Amino acid sequence: MVLALGGLFAIAFVAATILPAQSEAALVGMQLAGYPVLLLIAVASLGNTLGAVVNWLLGRAVESQRDRAWFPVSGAALERATRWYGKWGRWSLLLSWAPIGGDALTVAAGALREPFWSFLMLVAIAKTGRYVVLALATAGLFG
Repeated sequence: MVLALGGLFAIAFVAATILPAQSEAALVGMQLAGYPVLLLIAVASLGNTLGAVVNWLLGRAVESQRDRAWFPVSGAALERATRWYGKWGRWSLLLSWAPIGGDALTVAAGALREPFWSFLMLVAIAKTGRYVVLALATAGLFG
């Protein structure tokens, strides 16, 4: 069980950073296999939130790193996210769960110097909320 949960954590972490991964599929598969739902939500949420922290840290270094080939967000995506973030402020981080644009928002938050603790709180709420809704839908209780 520890190995499977470690795998879920790793997939969720990677899914929030530069590499494509499907943490949702892993969570659903493990839920259907009978793993404890609250534990799955906690592990996936922690991994995904910590992956977003990596993006926030990259955002803090955006001026010196943005033109590097490995940088996880394209210039156009970062510009869109920065405009969105500029318009809606920290509350836009509640959309950090979104598969398109969510990662760019977390990088923009770092670039625009969002304080770490407010960043962490809002991103954790968003990421956990997504996994809760997914688990409820998988259980047939929502959706």
